[in-house]
Amino acid sequence: MPGSTGTAEPSVHQLRLFLMLSEELHFGRAAARLHMTQSALSRQIQELERRLGVLLFSRDNRTVCLTDAGSALTVEARATVGAMDLLRVRAGQWARTLSGHVVIGTIGAEAAMPYTHTILKRLRALHPQITVEIRSLNFAEHFAQLLTGDIDVAFLRPPVPPAIQVLELATEPRVACLTAGDPLAERSEVSLADLADRVFVDVPPEVPRVWWDFWAVDPRPDGTRVRYGPVASDMEGLLLAVARGEGMCFLPAAARDFFPRPGVRYVDVVDLSPSVSALGWSARHRYRPCVQAVREAAVAAMAAPGWGRALSH
Repeated sequence: MPGSTGTAEPSVHQLRLFLMLSEELHFGRAAARLHMTQSALSRQIQELERRLGVLLFSRDNRTVCLTDAGSALTVEARATVGAMDLLRVRAGQWARTLSGHVVIGTIGAEAAMPYTHTILKRLRALHPQITVEIRSLNFAEHFAQLLTGDIDVAFLRPPVPPAIQVLELATEPRVACLTAGDPLAERSEVSLADLADRVFVDVPPEVPRVWWDFWAVDPRPDGTRVRYGPVASDMEGLLLAVARGEGMCFLPAAARDFFPRPGVRYVDVVDLSPSVSALGWSARHRYRPCVQAVREAAVAAMAAPGWGRALSH
């Protein structure tokens, strides 16, 4: 019981629950975020307190507060959970290396692009023993999971944070993605100046700003800053915000084929720089066998005579 020396080690699961409750300081909200009942959360916290031998929270009918001990132990709990998460990632990386398994992340329509299929076909030809897992990721995940090693490589669209390296694969124009009710949506082409007063859909703060500043063209050529509106974490959320008339965005021209949506129109922009498609990997993981295998396949595919056909949509 609290106040006596704990006799059993806490589980990592219990520490995760403790950290969530320490953030929310409300059993109902914490339980909802954890997808469990309040009573189950309360029992786990009580068991954690028993195992540690200290009271972590003071409770009454209206409030939940961290005790001094609870506040002090959040640092160690966070470090312990972080260490276990890192251990899981590292174990997964070694398991993939030993088993010949590669995890490839994609964003938007990159999994469906012809050059992606060409590179994966070459990977199978060069390394038939390797198994491939494809993960479709949102705007924040495709960078974050490269850096943590949860994925080995990713088909993505630069720019990228400094810790990520890329091999450029193809280039294509970018287009304006507008709500169908926008007067500019009826035009065959527009300029950045025409779009100066349009609200732009934003992304969550976890997304590297260097990436979204490029896609928003922020600042614009005349130095003005973009005015942002709703936040979208993935392509479907982005397109929904545009269709609802809440904002606009710029996308690769391939979006016309891969993301036709009711209420959305794509318009050429005469003075918008192109988009680059690339294979990306963490600089820290570049010598891992699975990463090197995909890079080798990409280089071989690009050197083959049929590469030009892989760039056509």
